Amino acid sequence: MVGVGAGLGLVMEGTSCGALLKELQQIWAEVGESEDEKNKVLLDIERECLEVYRRKVDDANRTRVQLHQSVAAKEAEVASLMATLGEHKLYMKKDKGIVSLKEQLAAVVPVLENLKCKKEERIKQFSDIRSQIEKIRFELSEYNDQGDSESSLAEDQHDLSTRKLNSYQAQLRALQKDKSERLRKVLEYINEVHSLCGVLGIDFGPTVNEIHPSLHQNGVEQSRNISNSTLDGLASTISKLKAERKSRIQKMRATMESLCQLWKLMDSPEEEKRQFSKVMSILILPEEGITSSGVLSQELIDKMEAEVERLAKLKTSRLKDIVMKRRRELEEICQNAHIEPDVSTAPEQTDALIDSGLIDPSALLANIESQILKAKEESLSRKDIMDRINKWIAACDEEAWLEEYNQDPKRYSAGRGAHINLKRAEKARILVTKIPSMVENLINRTFAWENARSKPFLYDGGRLISVLEEYRLSRQQKEEEKRRYRV
Repeated sequence: MVGVGAGLGLVMEGTSCGALLKELQQIWAEVGESEDEKNKVLLDIERECLEVYRRKVDDANRTRVQLHQSVAAKEAEVASLMATLGEHKLYMKKDKGIVSLKEQLAAVVPVLENLKCKKEERIKQFSDIRSQIEKIRFELSEYNDQGDSESSLAEDQHDLSTRKLNSYQAQLRALQKDKSERLRKVLEYINEVHSLCGVLGIDFGPTVNEIHPSLHQNGVEQSRNISNSTLDGLASTISKLKAERKSRIQKMRATMESLCQLWKLMDSPEEEKRQFSKVMSILILPEEGITSSGVLSQELIDKMEAEVERLAKLKTSRLKDIVMKRRRELEEICQNAHIEPDVSTAPEQTDALIDSGLIDPSALLANIESQILKAKEESLSRKDIMDRINKWIAACDEEAWLEEYNQDPKRYSAGRGAHINLKRAEKARILVTKIPSMVENLINRTFAWENARSKPFLYDGGRLISVLEEYRLSRQQKEEEKRRYRV
């Protein structure tokens, strides 16, 4: 027993326990304690130390088991997450013969946390992609039957690999491409329907609502249905609207032609025509070029047809007045051009013919219109000669004034306006000297005009050449008389 105490003493030597044992032995020596009693105390001390060690060993063993279990559980969770995420090279286990359990646990915990974060992020990615896929499928579906995305997402929890994610992403891209093409086509169709409805004056909303209500909703979050039935419905509607547009254009062109004939026939004022001026300018365009809002509306067609009906009723009663007015216009043109109007449409004849019913007023009016056109052409061809005639007449007037002025004995007086008359006389003398050349040039141009048209140039019913020759002869005689008078 002494050996046990000594061994314990050796173990505890150099420690606080050893110092205490030494102090105890000193006390025993002073007290005179027996060896048996000393050994007994030392055995009690050793037994109590063993119990303390055993408890510590048991506690340490439990801690080791817990660490083993924790490391195993976390490694299993890591393995499960790696399998779910499709990660195979992310985590390498430590060699258990070299690394302690706490080091193993410290190594696996951040890996596990990282994998959990990855899983949450991957779940969010899957959820976002699935949500986008379901939304596009909803838009593409014929009946807008929303699928159960939650059950699909729950199934995806077992496979969150990048391979599966890439598969969804490829599926999403394919759907997005299909959606983009369909949406582009739907918007193109909607714009065309909107344009056609505007041109035809048809309400756009009810028209597209018959195809699908989502086509007329403008909310940002509102998805338009882009299914095959919607595309087919839009295409069919466009075809019907184009057919209606073609029908209305044909009807309006026929109505406008009638209107133009009546306007011309009845010499309608510009105020009456102005209300349909826009329609006239548009109807000459091709069908695709007619885009103005409401220009082919049924209301406008009804208005045009009503105008045609109104003018038709006035036609008979006003034809005679129009014929007379156009005849006066013809006479005015002829008068300005100094030509004789056609006597076949003279008022004294046409009145009797219209009253007796022997002639159609429309045919008579057409005849007068033809005569007006010919008179205008004749007037245009005579313009150069007429301008020269007017200059010649003006020069003759100045010559007459100059002769009268020269006979005035008071022409040089200092009276009011004398200087003005003096300047006019100077200009008149210069102009008078040009008269012979003006007449000569006028005769030459008139001959050229007659040769080109093989007919005489008549002026107020007489041949202009004869008038000019007579004037030239008269002037020559007058000049000779003046010379004789001076001699």
